[in-house]
Amino acid sequence: MEQREQFGSRLGFLLISAGCAIGLGNVWRFPYITGQYGGGAFVLMYILFLVAFSLPILVMEFAVGRGAQRGPARAYDVLEPEGTKWHWVKWMATAGNFLLMMFYTTVAGWMLAYTYKSAVGTFNGLAPDAVGEVFNTMLGNPGELIFWMVVVCVVGLAACAAGLRKGVERVTKFMMLALLIVMFLLVIRSVTLPGAAEGLRFYLMPDFDNLFGSGIAGFGQAAYAAMGQSFFTLSLGIGSMLIFGSYIDRSHSLTGESLRIGALDTGVALMAGLIIFPASFAFGVEPGAGPGLVFVTLPNVFDQMPLGQLWCTLFFVFLSFAALSTVVAVFENIIAFSMDQWGMSRGKATLVNGVLLILLSLPCALGFNVWSGFTIPNIGDIQGIEDFIVSNNLLPIGSLIILLFCTSKKGWGWDNFVAEADQGTGVKYPKWLRGYVSHVIPVLIIVVLIMGWIPVFTG
Repeated sequence: MEQREQFGSRLGFLLISAGCAIGLGNVWRFPYITGQYGGGAFVLMYILFLVAFSLPILVMEFAVGRGAQRGPARAYDVLEPEGTKWHWVKWMATAGNFLLMMFYTTVAGWMLAYTYKSAVGTFNGLAPDAVGEVFNTMLGNPGELIFWMVVVCVVGLAACAAGLRKGVERVTKFMMLALLIVMFLLVIRSVTLPGAAEGLRFYLMPDFDNLFGSGIAGFGQAAYAAMGQSFFTLSLGIGSMLIFGSYIDRSHSLTGESLRIGALDTGVALMAGLIIFPASFAFGVEPGAGPGLVFVTLPNVFDQMPLGQLWCTLFFVFLSFAALSTVVAVFENIIAFSMDQWGMSRGKATLVNGVLLILLSLPCALGFNVWSGFTIPNIGDIQGIEDFIVSNNLLPIGSLIILLFCTSKKGWGWDNFVAEADQGTGVKYPKWLRGYVSHVIPVLIIVVLIMGWIPVFTG
């Protein structure tokens, strides 16, 4: 049997796994939902759910990958009891990765497009309405969206084609380290703006009146948003993390590694807030402005700063690296699936899946213009439909399956899972959590699944 590729360093594993988790959800979605639900109190709730809800499942994904030394294509085949059918979940997992990239490549392309527009001074001196028109014009131009989507795909595929160590690990380490440096510079710039203190107070000082001010219903919405964000930020349930578990040795415990990755992921999300909220308050911008906060509001905010063009360009470089790190990680998962399942060479798997990914990403790019009339009531356009299938269905269902696989006697089983998770130095998986993990977390996952469907029926 051909020896499986492995990361060249532990740092590579940590940064690539964190890079997969760190994406637009951290730096686009997290700040605006934090703004909508009242700042610091919501952040505390989010961290609580991350530790109590998401990290236990992350350890399981890594354990299945490392225990089998295979990606999603073969991991269940290796570990499942004879005669069981757990291995069928691999088809749902790979479908989830394809669906995620079918819209993520287009949205990542927006970041590259805005990096270019910022660098050439497109936003200099524009009024807020004019900045919004730049975004709307971009969405209405299929050629522009397809061009940047293809650029994203080519970058991701080129990294994967070069191999695990020389391509995926090297490129992602560079992007992640550059991302952290750029973020640090942006945080320093933002928190030193005149008037930034009010934004820091809103963001860092918990005000529980913001959570309970709308009564139990308002608190419930905030709790669901925090639970959903903590869950979706790690892209659990579709094998995106499982694959990286298969590339590491057993020198460190998986609970400790998961805590480090969760801390990196959360740290980036929190730093994004330190960039956005002080700047927003300094220039009188509503912090709960919604998804348009990044593409419409912030370019105007940066334009009002000294050296605004530089800071705006750096901001979108940071967003681009966050998006591209996820693209490279998920592309590696897709390519590794073909290598494990059908024995393809890395080059052939990259070529075949690259063509598929570009073709399958076209509907999303066209869904904002040529095919904009195609919608599903209470779900949205093509991008919204693809996002709904992944985020509201495949992620929670896949996570429930992997949790049951690791805790059920008819699956891999609790003892085997804990034995694998605890190998190596570092924090061990708390065995006293067995009842909570086996019975409470599945209920929480089902709540997330049901809550995701309620708006479809209620409008």
